[in-house]
Amino acid sequence: MSDLIQSVQATPAATISDALFAKLRTVSILSTLNDEELRCLEGAEEITLQKDDLLAKQGEVAHYFWILLEGELRVLQTVADGKEMSLAPIPAGTAFGEVPLLSNTPNLVSVRALEPSRLLQFDEEAFWKLMTTCPGVRKSILGNMALRIQKLQSIAVQQEKMASLGTLAAGLMHELNNPGAAARRAASQLRENLMRIHELTAKFSRIELSHQQKQCMFDLQEHALRSKQPLHMNSLEQSDAEEALAEWMEQANIENAWKMAPTLVSIGIDAEELKCARQEFPGATFTDALSWLAALVSSMQLVNTIEESIGRVTDLVLAVKSYAYEGKGPRQTIDINNSIHATLVILGHKFREKEITVEKNLAADLPVFQAICSGLNQIWTNLLDNAIDAASPHGRIKVRTWIEKTLNDGRPEICISISDNGSGIPAECQAHIFDPFYTTKPMGVGTGIGLGIVHRIVEQNGGTIRFASEPGNTEFVVRLPIDNIQPPEQAS
Repeated sequence: MSDLIQSVQATPAATISDALFAKLRTVSILSTLNDEELRCLEGAEEITLQKDDLLAKQGEVAHYFWILLEGELRVLQTVADGKEMSLAPIPAGTAFGEVPLLSNTPNLVSVRALEPSRLLQFDEEAFWKLMTTCPGVRKSILGNMALRIQKLQSIAVQQEKMASLGTLAAGLMHELNNPGAAARRAASQLRENLMRIHELTAKFSRIELSHQQKQCMFDLQEHALRSKQPLHMNSLEQSDAEEALAEWMEQANIENAWKMAPTLVSIGIDAEELKCARQEFPGATFTDALSWLAALVSSMQLVNTIEESIGRVTDLVLAVKSYAYEGKGPRQTIDINNSIHATLVILGHKFREKEITVEKNLAADLPVFQAICSGLNQIWTNLLDNAIDAASPHGRIKVRTWIEKTLNDGRPEICISISDNGSGIPAECQAHIFDPFYTTKPMGVGTGIGLGIVHRIVEQNGGTIRFASEPGNTEFVVRLPIDNIQPPEQAS
């Protein structure tokens, strides 16, 4: 027992008194045992706890099995910041502690007394004697263990989902902030441009424009309105064109020539196309004409920026909606490529933070998949998140989908490969990576259930998952049957 337990008083219980028999009858897992079977519990040690005494500590090696006779305990778990999080109460009449003893794992949680409590305590030797010589007790303990593991996994899975949700939500806010900020800046600049266009239009309205002047401005306006996207030029070509136009405009005494030149060059306007304006607009009116044209071009480009930003926000919303609603209902048709794409969008900020290159090779003819179990996107989320953690800055992650006839009966499968060029999974860890609660991360940082969840979801959907790892290359391959048939035990 942990030496952190305070005020514990132990009393040998060589025989079971009538009062103790009555207490043991209140223990749910022992309620069906007869008197003879209850005699197997003789020899246990009775202990008492005071309020706030620690009975078991998370991470320590387990040595005892307990039956709580009186009082109430609390199950606690230490989280990443070192704080204890309350999980569930342990009321009187509960037997516990068998999970780490039977699975040979450290305590997954801590147990603390909420009030003065009395327990029966079995050390490892007494516990294994119970398991080997008392079939009735053994059956009850194993049944209780199955229920407890199911509850622990349910709690852990829920915590993992909440942790993933927090990560994804933070990433989503980051993703939404970029296009939102871009749209806001563009809208502000667009307002300035519209005010400038209004001022110049008002200025032109006070003078009588000739037919040639109007036609010249109309032709330039048509050019500007046709060019919604900036021209694609290499840096040297763009720099040379901007310099040439700016020099020409300066020779024509145009104000802010170096400021307007890049805007006009972006839609392919050069000195040749501005000859009509130079001929038709004398003096300061030439500057006004080009300022009006530059403001119009800039406004069109800003509208395009706002459209792209809103489109980006829409894409993110659709990706999150697809991610959130995937797998709702007992059975659902899922496009694997779209599911992977949605996950890549949501995790996009993590790729950019480490400047990781994502290479996608998604089969165009991939058929839809009939999902039996919900949460298929958790497979890609966990595998990609692990790959991001494993990859070094400027690393590479590959995602590939294809069809392959790998089943024994010749039926085709949808194959999904996710690989990274990180340092690889240590050889001593490879045999355990799919084990529930197995993790190499510090206490409170990782639950060790990410790949366990992946393995469970893949198997529930009738598929398989395999991996190969060496320094510089780790690849996970998921195979899902196209004509997925619901197993008999899951059928309604």
